[in-house]
Amino acid sequence: MALRGIRGATTVEANTREEIWREAQALMTKLMSANQLNFDQIGAAIFSSTEDLTAAFPTTGVRQLPSFAMIPMFDTRQLAIEGSLPLCIRVLLLVDTDMSAREVCHIYLNGARNLRPDLMKG
Repeated sequence: MALRGIRGATTVEANTREEIWREAQALMTKLMSANQLNFDQIGAAIFSSTEDLTAAFPTTGVRQLPSFAMIPMFDTRQLAIEGSLPLCIRVLLLVDTDMSAREVCHIYLNGARNLRPDLMKG
């Protein structure tokens, strides 16, 4: 097994608790499924959100998913860079896996789809 970082991002339609939680949960669910991960493989999840998202912590929504309450998670603020994508949630999962770096599936949803086209699988 090796420690791998798996990236993901999504955007929300509005700065509401429900929207932030729903999109954070959808992102995590998709990352788990696409990479065939189980909960014991996750060492930590680091979430960041843009400064325009103030209604809720993404991790609070993700902790409501089954088996996620015991996974170490952390929220942080993204840098406020001029011209950056608004209403955006990003995540970095640190996982133990037998997958090579090339096999890892990074997930970008909604308006975040074009953030890292170089990481998207064909």
